Amino acid sequence: MNRTEKQELVADLHNLFTEKTSVVVAHYKGLTVSDVQALRAKVREAGAGYKVTKNRLTRLALADTKFEGLSDLFTGPTAIAYSDDPVAAAKVMNDFAKTNEKLVILGGSMGDGKVLDVEGVKALASLPSLDELRGKIVGMIQTPATRIAGVTQAPAGQLARVFGAYADKGEAA
Repeated sequence: MNRTEKQELVADLHNLFTEKTSVVVAHYKGLTVSDVQALRAKVREAGAGYKVTKNRLTRLALADTKFEGLSDLFTGPTAIAYSDDPVAAAKVMNDFAKTNEKLVILGGSMGDGKVLDVEGVKALASLPSLDELRGKIVGMIQTPATRIAGVTQAPAGQLARVFGAYADKGEAA
């Protein structure tokens, strides 16, 4: 990599760190190519991104961003997962680390300046994603509406059954 390419990489990473909501840092040493491809696919499905990074350049890119506190985690073979959803990257990385012990989560951040340790990332991963929360909210909003519709339709249904019973009784006579 020449100097210009390094500067472009630092600028791209800096933009990434300013735009994203959460970042998870992990060691990937020992993962096979197929493992990394599977991880990238799962990360993409969750709407997140995954990058293998150069530590020195990443530390430069972290300067003056909300993730600056993560710079101490960049030693050894590191990769980052990032997303706009505060939970997506942590959830995917945590789930993959459960099935593959070669992916070691080092920490992360939600962009509030606080660095999360491994347990913090696991706790973040246990939270529902934004899509799950939206689904729950929509379900909660729809439930009262369906109950109201059921209550308003019940008297009409009861009247129809009563009329039907009288009609059956009249025919029998």
